[in-house]
Amino acid sequence: MKSIQVFDPAMCCNTGVCGVDVDQQLINFAADVDWAKQNGAQIQRFNLAQQPMDFANNPVVKEFLERSGQEALPLILVDGEFALAGRYPNRVELARWTGITLPINEIKPAVGSGSKCC
Repeated sequence: MKSIQVFDPAMCCNTGVCGVDVDQQLINFAADVDWAKQNGAQIQRFNLAQQPMDFANNPVVKEFLERSGQEALPLILVDGEFALAGRYPNRVELARWTGITLPINEIKPAVGSGSKCC
């Protein structure tokens, strides 16, 4: 199974799901990461505020930050290669990258794909 590394912007805790003003996107992503790990995925998260050396010591991440700045985080690597930046992946993307089969009821048509439901 492929390995996913998530390089988060500086946050108060390692998941960002803390404090009084929690971002719903972070809650959804944390749940999707837990789901993927329960299905065998290897996912590591790195927080810029707590693990800056992991950012500095990874050539792909270091070059990304030099070019785009920390405002462009999060950065997602799959097997060490650039996969996504600027937003967190959804469950479908995590499943695709890791080879996890999604139950049919969890697969949603892409917006604007022309697919009509029910």
